[in-house]
Amino acid sequence: MAKLYVQEKKKKSHIQPEVYGHFSEHLGRGIYGGIFVGEDSEIPNVKGMRKDVVDALKELRVPVLRWPGGCFADEYHWMDGIGPKEGRKKMVNTHWGGVVEDNSFGTHEYFELCEQLGCKTYINGNVGSGTVREMSEWVEYMTFPGVSPMADLRCKNGREEAWKVDYFGVGNENWGCGGNMMPEYYGNLYRRYQTYVRDYKAGEHIRKIACGPNVDDYQWTEDLLRVCFARNDHGYMDGLSLHYYVVPHDWKHKGSATRFTGAEWYLTLHKALYMEELIERHGAIMDRFDPKKKVGMMVDEWGAWFDVEPGTNPGFLYQQSTMRDALVAAVTLNIFNKHSDRVKMACIAQMVNVLQSVILTEGERMLKTPTYHIFHMYRHHQDADLLESWMEGVETVGSGEDQVPCLQESVSVDQNGIMTVTVANLSLERTESLEIVFTESTPELVEARILTGAMNAMNTFEEPDQVREQAFEGVAISGRQASLTIPPCAVVSLRLQ
Repeated sequence: MAKLYVQEKKKKSHIQPEVYGHFSEHLGRGIYGGIFVGEDSEIPNVKGMRKDVVDALKELRVPVLRWPGGCFADEYHWMDGIGPKEGRKKMVNTHWGGVVEDNSFGTHEYFELCEQLGCKTYINGNVGSGTVREMSEWVEYMTFPGVSPMADLRCKNGREEAWKVDYFGVGNENWGCGGNMMPEYYGNLYRRYQTYVRDYKAGEHIRKIACGPNVDDYQWTEDLLRVCFARNDHGYMDGLSLHYYVVPHDWKHKGSATRFTGAEWYLTLHKALYMEELIERHGAIMDRFDPKKKVGMMVDEWGAWFDVEPGTNPGFLYQQSTMRDALVAAVTLNIFNKHSDRVKMACIAQMVNVLQSVILTEGERMLKTPTYHIFHMYRHHQDADLLESWMEGVETVGSGEDQVPCLQESVSVDQNGIMTVTVANLSLERTESLEIVFTESTPELVEARILTGAMNAMNTFEEPDQVREQAFEGVAISGRQASLTIPPCAVVSLRLQ
């Protein structure tokens, strides 16, 4: 029997709510049809935002939403997306499907969406094809509270009160689609551009995020930080991004999202667990420049990336979501929790209809994916404190290099003293018995939930509730111990006090 030990009194770090963030790019049906349908749509909406989607997302307590990209950010010119919709400039979305972007969802619509969700804002600025002046004026347009040219333009377009920008990304993937730059060159550009991302309102600081590495490009992290910290102990940044996608095979043949073998299951989860090594190794470099951990690691693009669904536009990146995706999400979020001393934000890619989304839509219909239910089960970790915990007696499954632990977990406690324990069973065949040992207290069970199913179980528009979280009855508490049996391919969430 595996054992999980929890030291309830030993708080290690604070889990920022933003660790459970989301990303929505102008890509496929991620925004248009997925989130935004326009006020004239027959689909129920509030100021153009789908009511069913917003209501479902509010149940997740979405903490922050990154927009407008992604690769799209470095070809996005914000003035094309303001003013009367009939007069907005159209463009070709060259990155994603070659379709026409009519810019009907722009700055005002984004802030309207965030206000409906009640979440923080994360704007990604254009370094790849934009100018310093363009970026500076966008920040002025959004945040200047008084009289200025851009504030006057904002008022003319129907918004008198300045918005709050919580996070601002200075470029995106500038090592690739954002300009194919070298780290030293981007580092100097970052120093220049961020200068003009000003705090216009007293007491409101825009947290600036620099473009960090692609996967295991440790040299990018090293060289960029050397440039940015050369003459300033703060590095001119509040965060450094990291992007990592779980791709089972290779970028040309990623593999099907729904038709896969047991071997591919373990291969995928083995690659998901690689996130921990990336955080630790990039974090070690950051520690040398920023030993007090003032700069957060922002994993603002993560998730599973498979081949698109047959018959769909390859540039739209539309894929189904199964229990495999649920386990990818569960183990990744557990890793983020365990490294919350350095990881201060993470954004799953993406929110709706794109890659590992939490929601799929088709016309008037909407469904919640297995990944949605993981975020719902894990929502209590937001704004909680990570507790010291470790496991013993956990065996491995899989074969060769793709072996993974049967069980993986994280534990936190909130301000009301309620502990959240999330445990994933990565095995496809083995039912795992687990004993949780609390070193200080005799807890009472508040709630227990489970998500489980066959490895390729999914929700469809014909059967939208095949995979859903349910009450879990199999928890026995005796003194300082809790015992439970977790079925294969499952995630359990316990709330104890």
